[in-house]
Amino acid sequence: MIRIAVVEDETSVQQMLKDYIDRFSGENDVRFNVTVFADGDEILDEYKPEYDIILLDIQMKRMDGLEASRQIRRIDEDVILIFITHMADFAIQGYAVDAMGFVVKPVSYFAFSEQLKKSIARIDKRKKNYITIRADRGIARLNTAKIYYVESYSHRLILHTENGDYSMNGTMNAMEQQLVPHHFYRCNNCYLINLAHVEKVKQNIVSVSGHELQISRPKRKGFMEALTDYIGGMKR
Repeated sequence: MIRIAVVEDETSVQQMLKDYIDRFSGENDVRFNVTVFADGDEILDEYKPEYDIILLDIQMKRMDGLEASRQIRRIDEDVILIFITHMADFAIQGYAVDAMGFVVKPVSYFAFSEQLKKSIARIDKRKKNYITIRADRGIARLNTAKIYYVESYSHRLILHTENGDYSMNGTMNAMEQQLVPHHFYRCNNCYLINLAHVEKVKQNIVSVSGHELQISRPKRKGFMEALTDYIGGMKR
């Protein structure tokens, strides 16, 4: 199911967009979960990165869509943004926040459906490389390519990533099942490493994005074989 947020202060446009989404759902056999917000400040209230697509009106009374999108991007770098606007000149500013595109009012179903098709294609491609976790600071959607390594510590997991650390309850075995298809391998019982971020191996120490981690004797052979296979695959 694809999660869509509609941020629009005109009730007639809210309903029209919901109708368009229902129509698209019926024509393309895609399921949506739609949440409606009447202004930019409403979606930002306790915002969580749980939406796949956000449709944003640019001109709203309390907080315009551009400012809302800037604040959303500080929290959620992956959600797809589509602007709804009376004037295309305003929407062009949206590319500064990596917007997928824009639709000009009055919104035609054809233009809207084309943006949805593009968005769904990106979501389908992205799903192969993302995992969703329930961390201490809330639900997070993580790009596996940006995870350096996972650490097991005192019955907890810490995911060390490009965007900071995420602490959560869970087992290393369960996390390993999720991440092994994305070229992760354990160097010992406490560390699950993204092979793409290995910088060097010296004796029983592996450097991962500036961190030096111990390779255990029982894991060394399997780890080195996995790393060699990964590097060989990258060169092919």
